[in-house]
Amino acid sequence: MSTRSPLPFDPIARAAEIWAERVGPATTMAAVTSVMRVQQILQSAVDSALRPHNLTFARYEALVLLTFSRRGSLPMRVMGDRLQLHPTSVTNIVDRLEQDGLVRRVPHPTDRRTTLVEITDEGRDLMEKATEAVTAIDFGLAGITERQTQQLTELLGKVRHAAGDF
Repeated sequence: MSTRSPLPFDPIARAAEIWAERVGPATTMAAVTSVMRVQQILQSAVDSALRPHNLTFARYEALVLLTFSRRGSLPMRVMGDRLQLHPTSVTNIVDRLEQDGLVRRVPHPTDRRTTLVEITDEGRDLMEKATEAVTAIDFGLAGITERQTQQLTELLGKVRHAAGDF
């Protein structure tokens, strides 16, 4: 994943030591800094796996969301809600996917004010290939067991819930 040599020490642990000496308790600082660093590591791994498919994680998530829907289509507003994105970001994602022939905009059958985004056969095929790529690398999450991964998800879920994410 990284092309540089690993450091001979954990810089976050070292920063926590200095923080504790100069500022005070470092537990939260070290945890948050670790989460931020892991996010960078995971993003890099996933980006590398998706790059050959000409996808970003945001566009990949949109394709997955559409394939998970009952009809292979969703209103753009619903996509934004589910992906937790601003409407402008959803529009940009859909624009790019549409340019690549992976989705198409179609009128809603009963609500003229609503536009549906529908995944194409090409979009389904690409989503399946991209899924193989990201699952082959476990989305970049290495070094922990299946149970630890479940615990991590549960712990991060608690933070997300406390922040009003769901």
